[in-house]
Amino acid sequence: MAVQAVPTKGNLMNTKKSLSLAKNGYELLDRKRNILIREMMTLIEKANAIQQKIDNAYEEAYIALQTANVTNGFCEDISNSIPVEDTLKLDSRSVMGVEIPILTIEEHQHHNFLHYGLQSTNSAIDNAYNKFTEVKYLTVELAQIENSVYRLADSIKKTQKRANALKNIMIPKFEETVKFISDALDEKDREEFSRLKVIKKTKQKNSESA
Repeated sequence: MAVQAVPTKGNLMNTKKSLSLAKNGYELLDRKRNILIREMMTLIEKANAIQQKIDNAYEEAYIALQTANVTNGFCEDISNSIPVEDTLKLDSRSVMGVEIPILTIEEHQHHNFLHYGLQSTNSAIDNAYNKFTEVKYLTVELAQIENSVYRLADSIKKTQKRANALKNIMIPKFEETVKFISDALDEKDREEFSRLKVIKKTKQKNSESA
């Protein structure tokens, strides 16, 4: 059994204040949880749509690569002329205190500039290059969304745990303490009233007998 607070008016005021703070805290956490869930569900819908795009883009890219290999011979030497992508930038935004990553690839001449010779290649190479460039951008976008969903889900779990602790443990505890102190103070007031009543009657009797 939990140790009850000493039934004083000061403790009653402090406990009521703690109860109010706990209720406000629960409301804020519940609101935060709902906002995070809405954000996560929106991102999941985007992820599903992008995943379908990526599947199609990969299929088209590998078909384009096969065509390029057939019409140009194996393209390993040509692929080595394509520079390594090093323009990926990481930033972030905050959603209810949760840091959500923002991934971007700088738009510059890499996208439109062809890094291989045109004399020894044909349009199939260009098509394969463009298809895999599309795959690259979609993959970056999907990675951003999936990482965001993971972070949001983790924060939702922690927020729910704290909200449950307030709702199921702290708030009932404070409510029980408020009731205990209030009942004890009421009982004390009734005892005091009865005592004063007895004293008053006793004084009246003494006054009448004098």
